[in-house]
Amino acid sequence: MRLLPMALVAVLAYASVQAATPNEVVIKDFMFVPTTLTVKAGTTVVWANKDEEPHTVFSDTGVFRSSAIDTGEKFSFRFDQPGTYHFLCTIHPRMVGTVIVE
Repeated sequence: MRLLPMALVAVLAYASVQAATPNEVVIKDFMFVPTTLTVKAGTTVVWANKDEEPHTVFSDTGVFRSSAIDTGEKFSFRFDQPGTYHFLCTIHPRMVGTVIVE
């Protein structure tokens, strides 16, 4: 009987590790989560669409731009230069976010 609680703890620990992906912005409920992400130069940020609608990721300076990202798809960009990068969804322009590169 002690094995069942231990197995449950192991499964929950594995699930929590799998759910936490560093340097990932989740697109869900017409929002970017987190809204602001701080990373080191040289980091690749991944946007994962977990919404039911397609979305885009567009830098206000044109540094990066995705095509439509469908449900379950991802877009990534490597940030080599320090700075503050604002982005939005061109399909739903009220969806905005920021990547700060140190």
